[in-house]
Amino acid sequence: MSNPIVDFLSKYIDLTQEETDIVTNQDMMRSYKKGTILLSEGKIAKECFFILQGCVMSYYLVDGEFKVTEFFTESQPITPVSYTTKKPSEYFLECMEDCIISLGTPERSAELMSKLPRLAAMGASIMEDQLANQRMKYDEFIKLSPEDRYQNLQKTSPDLLNRVPQYLIASYLGIKPETLSRIRKRLYS
Repeated sequence: MSNPIVDFLSKYIDLTQEETDIVTNQDMMRSYKKGTILLSEGKIAKECFFILQGCVMSYYLVDGEFKVTEFFTESQPITPVSYTTKKPSEYFLECMEDCIISLGTPERSAELMSKLPRLAAMGASIMEDQLANQRMKYDEFIKLSPEDRYQNLQKTSPDLLNRVPQYLIASYLGIKPETLSRIRKRLYS
C-alpha cells in the first residue's frame, strides 16, 4: 500500500526499504473534523503539517472579512511562518473537510533526522520548491485578470471548485462572489 509521505519524499531522494520503514512507522497521523482550527492568528505554531486526506484553508481576517490565501489538499506540506520564526501567526489554518494530517514537530524532526540523516539535505530542496511555487502563484495573481485566475484554477486544481464554497474561491481569487458568478456565467453560457 502506498504511503503519501513516502511518495512525497521519493520526489526528492530514493529511499531504501529501511528508510521507507522508518518513515512509515512514525506515529504522526491525526484526524481532524471539518471546521477545526489548526492555527489561530496570534498563536505560535508548534507543528508543521502534511495533508494526507482533506483540505485546509489559510486565511486572514481583515475587518471581519475572510481573505483566503491558500488551499492545501492531499500530499501538500504546510509549514506555517510562525513555526519557523517562533513569532505569533498573522493568519489562520482551518480544516475545510474532515482531514487526516501528519504532524511534525522540531523534536520529531530531529529524531527522524538522526535516524535518516539524508533527509536533512533534502529539506532545502523542499523549501526551494515551496518558495518557487508560492512565487509563481503570486506572479500569476498580479499579472492575470480575475477571469484568467479562475480559468487557471480550473486547470490546475479543478477539484477545489467542487470541494470549497464559491464565496471562499472568490476570496482566494481576490474578487467578490458576485464577480465570480458573472465570470462563471460568461464562461458557461
